[in-house]
Amino acid sequence: MDAVDLPSPAGYALTIREVLTLPSLAGSTLVAGAGGLEQTVQRVNVIEVPDILPWVKPNELLITTGFPLRHADSGEPFDPLALVELVEGLARCGAAALGVKEGRYLGDLPAAMLEASDRLDIPLFLIPHDIGFDEVMSEVFTHLVDRQAFALDVADRMHRALTKIVLEGGDLPQIADEVAALFDAAVLICTPDGRVNASAGTTATLQVLEGLPLFDPSGRLRTERLHHGLQSAPGTEAGQIAVAPVHAGGTEHGVIVAFVGDGGLGPVAVQALERAATVVALAVTKQLAVSAVESKFHGDFLRDVLNGNAGTVEQISAHCAQLEWDVNRAMVVVVAELDPDPARSTAGPAIRPPGAGRMPQQRLTAAWKQVVRRRDRYAPVVGFSHEVVVLMPVGDEGSRVVVDDLIAAVTGDRGGGRHSFCTGVSRVIDSAADLPQAYDQARKAVTVGRRMRGNGSVAHFDSLGVHRLLSLVDDSAELRSFATEILGSLAGDADEAIDLRQTMQALLDTNCNVAETARVLHFHYNTLRYRIGKLESIVGPFTTDPILRLDVALALRVVEMEGL
Repeated sequence: MDAVDLPSPAGYALTIREVLTLPSLAGSTLVAGAGGLEQTVQRVNVIEVPDILPWVKPNELLITTGFPLRHADSGEPFDPLALVELVEGLARCGAAALGVKEGRYLGDLPAAMLEASDRLDIPLFLIPHDIGFDEVMSEVFTHLVDRQAFALDVADRMHRALTKIVLEGGDLPQIADEVAALFDAAVLICTPDGRVNASAGTTATLQVLEGLPLFDPSGRLRTERLHHGLQSAPGTEAGQIAVAPVHAGGTEHGVIVAFVGDGGLGPVAVQALERAATVVALAVTKQLAVSAVESKFHGDFLRDVLNGNAGTVEQISAHCAQLEWDVNRAMVVVVAELDPDPARSTAGPAIRPPGAGRMPQQRLTAAWKQVVRRRDRYAPVVGFSHEVVVLMPVGDEGSRVVVDDLIAAVTGDRGGGRHSFCTGVSRVIDSAADLPQAYDQARKAVTVGRRMRGNGSVAHFDSLGVHRLLSLVDDSAELRSFATEILGSLAGDADEAIDLRQTMQALLDTNCNVAETARVLHFHYNTLRYRIGKLESIVGPFTTDPILRLDVALALRVVEMEGL
């Protein structure tokens, strides 16, 4: 690929320091506000009236003869307090600097005004009396137009260079490399929820970026803490971050982020990133098209495997090897399902862009793929229409540790608009022949886990116990009726009912050993005896009737289940 000759990133913005070196301002003297010399100038205006503040714009250079700073009726100079208020007002408006013609209408500037300029970093300079304002404005405007044209040229040439990369077969890493080289910055291309798809830049700059308080423990960039445009980098004194969203077809595909540690970015970086974002969208759309074909091919085969229709173990292993999957080892089947989102389900189709309903599922699949690939690149990960299925190998650490680590990485801190999901885990299997059974176990675990603990639950099939049987009863009303019939008033949500149910569960857990239950609950023996009498007056003699005790135990499990 041919090298692309792009301009140097230096000198995009016109600063006050540079303005004071222009020929039209030769001989000007800075008298205060040196801390603001790097302020950017985007426009220039002349103060003609005392009440200028309502018309002041951000990054505006203001120049004046000094006459408007005198009282209109008496011709006397404003008092120092009024001039201090003027400087403070300019700072609030975001003005770049104030230039005053020396001598003719305003004598020495008061010390309080100079102090305010130094305190607020508003450069205050004196302009020689023989300089015409038309020369100053013409020269400043000429430089601004030249630099804006230069900025557009940079963005346009970079856009063409990046488009060429994509058309010649390049992808997100090559785009990130090009942008990083242009701005001498660290560049990230992320999904909407902050999963990093590509990064570029020097090792040192990337390490500084990764050390900022912008990443959660899973390595996800907290995109919800950033906004479009230029902003200060948190955790640094002079670092800057530029962000541009990646959109295509009415769908948000992520963001492209540039970072420098010394404040070297500027408005042009944002313009260039916006151009780069359109090329990123082109590359992402191409990736999605290819991925859709691959995913369908992979998904069709894995579905046959999970349904037991893929042939012998040898045939399955051989086909998996062609897909760079390894199923000849101890593993568990993990099924992840998005939880229902009331806000999403109630949104009318008229206000949702085409395909919006699929985006959360696609993002969940992408997150699982990225996290699993980082741990084991040969583990199959496939996203179906309503679930993500992972065949995850397990070693000596056990399935719980492995799965918990994966879920923690996928979940992150739930920022970036990501949705919660439930996860079901099968028993450990040693052969591909057991995959259909393991898949069924994982799906049951998802269903039972959500009913037991609600959204965001994680359930292992081995830990479901009697809830596996209860989950097979589709009629929730029948389960609730059974619980109410056995427990009576104890099936309610009143505080007293909840408290008595806890006592009853403790009795069952200790095999109705009164002394042990009193110790566990920190009750006096007689207090517990009184409670047992009250419980048996409601449900019957469960401490002596084993059949009733079984019914009570099942009823308590039903009450624990959510969504009934």
